[in-house]
Amino acid sequence: MTWEDKVTGPPKYGMLVPTGGGDPIPLLKDRLLVGRRDSCDIALKFPNVSGQHCRLTVEHGYWFVKDLGSRNGVKVDGKSVIRKRLDPNCKIAFAKHEYRLEYEPQDLGAFGPPPADDEHLEELMRSSLVDRAGLGRRSSTNPSQNRNLADE
Repeated sequence: MTWEDKVTGPPKYGMLVPTGGGDPIPLLKDRLLVGRRDSCDIALKFPNVSGQHCRLTVEHGYWFVKDLGSRNGVKVDGKSVIRKRLDPNCKIAFAKHEYRLEYEPQDLGAFGPPPADDEHLEELMRSSLVDRAGLGRRSSTNPSQNRNLADE
């Protein structure tokens, strides 16, 4: 018996469609553990996929991914992420295995604008506190020295 026999029409929560061909993976609930282990909700039997690679959750009608410290990472539309909102038809890769995420936010309870994406926080956390405060910028005339903000 396949998932299609259990579900009439497309799965409520959407599906992961392999970009290189193969059978789609139905998303059968709003919180899924992805990894190589049999105990995962979505078991990807590839040696470069971690035992518990990432978690997929629905928040305000949109899927989000959170990397669980996997060795080979998670990419969304070709960019490495720790946590990110997954918009419909985006491409998500677990290690090097890429899928297109098909779903309708309205079917999952979304209304209004999409929820905030955490990507800007990840970018912000990569810079130092001094740089975030605007105090560590280099002088344009002498790049080997910091500029004196008191002179501005």
